[in-house]
Amino acid sequence: MARGGQVRPRNDPFLQAPAVTPAPATIARSGPLAPATAARSRRAAPATVAPAIVAPSRRQAAATIARSTRRSAPPPKKPSPTVTSELARLYRTQQIDLADYRSYSASLSAALSTEKRLRGTRAVELEAVIENLHDIAAAGELTPSRLPALFLTLDDNRQWWTTGPIPFPGQLIEFTGSQLVWEYYPGQGIELQVLATFGRADGMYTAGSTQYPQLRELLSEMIPLAAQRGGGLTWEYYFHFDGGSPPWTSAMSQGTAVEALTRAALAFGQGSETAGGPDPPSPAPGSQPATGYLQLAHRALPIFTVAPPTGVSISAPAGARYVQYSFQPGTDILNAFLQSLIGLYDYARVSGDPVAQRLFAAGNAEAEAEVPRFDTGAWSLYQPGVEDSLSYHELVTGFLQQLCSRTSAPVYCTTAQHFQTYLTTPPALALLTSSATAKRAFTVRFHLSKYSHVGIVIARGQSTVFLTSASFGYGVDSFAVPSLPAGNYTVRLAATDLAGNFNRITGALQVLPGKK
Repeated sequence: MARGGQVRPRNDPFLQAPAVTPAPATIARSGPLAPATAARSRRAAPATVAPAIVAPSRRQAAATIARSTRRSAPPPKKPSPTVTSELARLYRTQQIDLADYRSYSASLSAALSTEKRLRGTRAVELEAVIENLHDIAAAGELTPSRLPALFLTLDDNRQWWTTGPIPFPGQLIEFTGSQLVWEYYPGQGIELQVLATFGRADGMYTAGSTQYPQLRELLSEMIPLAAQRGGGLTWEYYFHFDGGSPPWTSAMSQGTAVEALTRAALAFGQGSETAGGPDPPSPAPGSQPATGYLQLAHRALPIFTVAPPTGVSISAPAGARYVQYSFQPGTDILNAFLQSLIGLYDYARVSGDPVAQRLFAAGNAEAEAEVPRFDTGAWSLYQPGVEDSLSYHELVTGFLQQLCSRTSAPVYCTTAQHFQTYLTTPPALALLTSSATAKRAFTVRFHLSKYSHVGIVIARGQSTVFLTSASFGYGVDSFAVPSLPAGNYTVRLAATDLAGNFNRITGALQVLPGKK
């Protein structure tokens, strides 16, 4: 989006294809919104005037004491914190200065005023962002370190929903003059996409030295948006997602942040890889020195040492697992785990940081034990029991290849080769039903090796008596078939997998006369 609200679509060359988001394809992307009336009730509680205090007579006091012995009235409920009250508290306790207090208060006031003028989707989306901010305040989580990211989110949403078009779900958005990447989550507004932004930084590093100034600019924007969490710096997400409440974080996005900071240190002169090469570019005024990037990466490690919901580290049989969502410790997503390890490995190698070395060793031991369980023999699993989409299959294959090149661990190399082969291997089909009873509906069962779109044709002689198609995951599946007359039939099954590989089988079906 340019100034004035002009929007133009473009393909960002520094974002990997497919665009990686923290959202599983099979999981709803947005959480429930609180009713608008409830949101407004927390925004500006009406001021109350304390009644005058009148000393009671002795008789009144005695009566009051007697009543209190029979039943005690519940204490008055303490009002929930609001954004306004929390900002005032932070200023009063000298955690923010007057300039910040006035700036954030003005930002909130402008957003509330704008929301009243908006209608439809625009009003709903801006209200959701305001509501998320109030939820964080009500939970006592509106800390000074979170204010820059939260109010940048508020300001950018106010601008977008006033002048920008309504995006399609999952659309990535960039603002002119900024290197940050945002994503539209329907019902939650546009949110800072931490993973995509740091992934963009990695893309700039890979593109070469001509893009290093943009890399420096991106990191100069992102570094101040880190929050204090778990004893270190963490880039958080500030919206409701799949049952999780803000603020939450992800091992995948944090690992990508560590990787991007490590690569920035290499780009700007820190690390043995730069020895003998061209002189690094001169730092821009106010930017981080190369050594500063490694120091920041070290400060980003504590989240990998803390258990959810604050951190992302789960104790596991072989070591430690680093989870995708801090609010879902039981969800084991392979691609997220592997990407976090890549970030830890690269930083540990460049810096020699013993903390990073220990974190990588613990995670790597667990990943090597887990990886074979994500190989079905025909495709990859996103999480146990859930097959990858094509883009996620290609993504996890790439991560395995990177870990193979870094560690030479056989399990990474072999599994990467398997997954690469699966991209050109047709789905395997096996017909499991050979007979049915006349005048009764029945099912045709079959075994399928990987997620595919499957079609079935049942014919008697040259006549087709039944046909349909549907998509199925790997394992045993079935088609429901209406009753057929007794006789001999031919069943043809055809399957096309996510990569476009095709297979067809033919089998016999005997429909037997029913008992009289």
